[in-house]
Amino acid sequence: MSGQMTVKPSLEGVLASAKATKGAKGLPPVHKWNPPFCGDLDMRIAQDGTWFYLGTPIGRPELVRLFSTILRKDGDDYFLVTPVEKVGITVDDAPFVAVDFTHEHEGQDQALTFFTNVGDRATASEANPIRVEIDADTGEPRPYVLIRANLEALIDRKSFYRLVDLGAHHEIDGVAWFGLWSEGRFFPIVRSSDIKDA
Repeated sequence: MSGQMTVKPSLEGVLASAKATKGAKGLPPVHKWNPPFCGDLDMRIAQDGTWFYLGTPIGRPELVRLFSTILRKDGDDYFLVTPVEKVGITVDDAPFVAVDFTHEHEGQDQALTFFTNVGDRATASEANPIRVEIDADTGEPRPYVLIRANLEALIDRKSFYRLVDLGAHHEIDGVAWFGLWSEGRFFPIVRSSDIKDA
């Protein structure tokens, strides 16, 4: 992205910086860091949540978790950010996958808490909304939940099927929708009129 590069970013350099930022608890404050952009790293997060480096899957979960803690989205682009460098990576869809969830209570009092493939958890709410995109060609839903700071998780198929069982109909601006309640907020999935009887 920049023609003034003097040092090509390396996995080892980013890894060393990431380890240095690892705190006793909580996530590093990547939103506060403004290091220089150092170029792109040949790292990719596939649609299924697998992280690749130089085309090879990163097989160590603790390493993937470490990298996930320094991930940031600026605009439409994803970066690994440390206090000293910012490197671009490729994300095929969402950076995380919601692989499971729990629910407490019923109806409008329901709370849906999602768990990701990298160890994050987030309860769907005003701050962590659920959204659903419908594929224009296939009509298939692609559900997401915001996990933290512009970073979403694709809700996996098995979890989405379980969520549908917890769905309810609710009217928004005179239109009936089928969707999900969590933390007192309703998240629409599809218009009730578009649901076909099995």
